[in-house]
Amino acid sequence: MRDQSTAPANAWQDQHEMFSVASPCIGVCTSGAKGYCKGCLRSRIERFHWHEMSDNQKFTVVQLCQSRKTRIIAARKRRDVTQLQQEDFFDDIDDQMNLF
Repeated sequence: MRDQSTAPANAWQDQHEMFSVASPCIGVCTSGAKGYCKGCLRSRIERFHWHEMSDNQKFTVVQLCQSRKTRIIAARKRRDVTQLQQEDFFDDIDDQMNLF
């Protein structure tokens, strides 16, 4: 058995089959336009078959949900930056128009 002090931070990934996996549900059970739950980001199939899945399958679904959340956050940041750039562009035009 590994010494706890030298265990890697991702030890869960090495030993996930030893633990039961809790549902990622946070009680916001509404589907978005693409069919994913807005709360936990599971697909419809992942939600409906959660209780039939093995712990390894559940662990994989949780990882997929985390990946989806990361992509959503990155997309929102890109959108926010684009909006700021557009607003700045239009502000400059307004300032230039005031000169005439």
